[in-house]
Amino acid sequence: MNRMTAALLASLEAVIAAAVGIGIALVPLTVLWATHFDLMVDWAIFWRAAADTWLLGHGTDLMVALDPSTATALGLPEAGSAFAVTLAPLGFALVAVLFGLRAGTRGAASGHRTLALAVAIGTYALIAALVTWSANDPAVQVNAVQGIVLPALVYAVGVLAGAFVRNRQPAEQKDALSRLVRIQWERVPVVVRAMTRPVLAGGAAAAASIVALAAVAVAFSLVLNYATIIQLYESLQAGVLGGATLTGAQLLLLPNLVIWAAAWLIGPGFSIGVGSSVSPLGTQLGPVPALPILGALPEGQLALGYLGLLVPVLAGFLAGVLFRPAVVRALSGMASWRWQAGAGVGVGVVGGAIIGALAWFSAGSLGPGRLVEVGPHPWQVAGFAALEIGIGAAVGMLVGARARTDAVSGAAPGFGWADDETGTPLIAPPKAASDGADDDSANDTGDGTSSAPDGSSWLPVWQSAYQPADPPVSSSADDTDTQEITLPGDPATDEGSHARG
Repeated sequence: MNRMTAALLASLEAVIAAAVGIGIALVPLTVLWATHFDLMVDWAIFWRAAADTWLLGHGTDLMVALDPSTATALGLPEAGSAFAVTLAPLGFALVAVLFGLRAGTRGAASGHRTLALAVAIGTYALIAALVTWSANDPAVQVNAVQGIVLPALVYAVGVLAGAFVRNRQPAEQKDALSRLVRIQWERVPVVVRAMTRPVLAGGAAAAASIVALAAVAVAFSLVLNYATIIQLYESLQAGVLGGATLTGAQLLLLPNLVIWAAAWLIGPGFSIGVGSSVSPLGTQLGPVPALPILGALPEGQLALGYLGLLVPVLAGFLAGVLFRPAVVRALSGMASWRWQAGAGVGVGVVGGAIIGALAWFSAGSLGPGRLVEVGPHPWQVAGFAALEIGIGAAVGMLVGARARTDAVSGAAPGFGWADDETGTPLIAPPKAASDGADDDSANDTGDGTSSAPDGSSWLPVWQSAYQPADPPVSSSADDTDTQEITLPGDPATDEGSHARG
């Protein structure tokens, strides 16, 4: 498609994403305006409430100023002066990221990736600016800079992630920016470049595993405490419409609860107000907001609560075992335990950074007084997560190395030949090709292989996943038969096979 079409489609994707997010808050408020208030109240009030909620869901801070009578009616005597609301309902951010993934994937496939991605993010930022401008009110003031920048950043996370996943184009088909990034990236040392991908992937996989198990724990707790949640709904007497609106608001807070559960599994836990604590060691709560979903919080001390600390360690261990082969390939077969342990530490740092960022985004202030602290402490969560994931990943790397060594009976990486029929690499020590040959007796043939002293060719194979085998025996000078051998990576394989005599 041409540049104009790519830009228009990217802009449309951003408009749809913003419209869906705002509509999630605006539709129930509009229904409430039409049914409960009989259209007698200015609809702009409900629009500003929806806009404020949407901006808050992207991390924008709100400064609320209630008059004394309203504060007293709401049971907030401390709210006589302005207070900040910074707790973001992450359901809005999740919607933006998911739509951003779709826009990034389509933009990367359009043939004008840089233009499409820039237009999509820019359009979302423009919509955020318009919403911020329309939402300002003396009672609820929006931080203008955050209102423009933060929604665009949240949407950009999804857009860039989608473009990265879709990025499978050949180098000659990529745009100028992509080629420039690749050129700069290729200047980084080879070992660093090769190690970056498994370390980043391992840390992300460990963090995703913890969040997934936290989601399972939240679902399990909701089922177990279903009766308590229903009693809290009945005590509010919100009616059908009010109950539906309250349920929608709690669904938007559900991603926050999942991240809080991850912080609980990691160890530091979270708080619902100043002086409160919810952690594996026990739960200490004071007065909490009247949200029925909070009835799923654990109560008192849990006898086996400390077992939750095994979750991040096991997640790191599995990441270390699964990504160890990639680390070995990155190190070109250097089976140094220091390098592998360092890769495990890197996995822990990446996983801790991801979990810490999620904890920071899920916490904030929900009102005046005790409610200025709600959610986990991000630095504590990041530090504990990095430590636990790093220990598990390092052990997984080293245990994987020991298991691989035992599997090949102590065979050291050497040089390999390929099977005549299947092309499977076979491992054999370098000196096995010729008794008494020196390590330096192999000559470079210039085509990616090496010439052995007996005239055969071998190929370095660094993963000792195959059983040692004897090298092929050289043919005698008066042997007229020709034996074919396939060497992985040999340019000659493109034309058929590699022959040796």
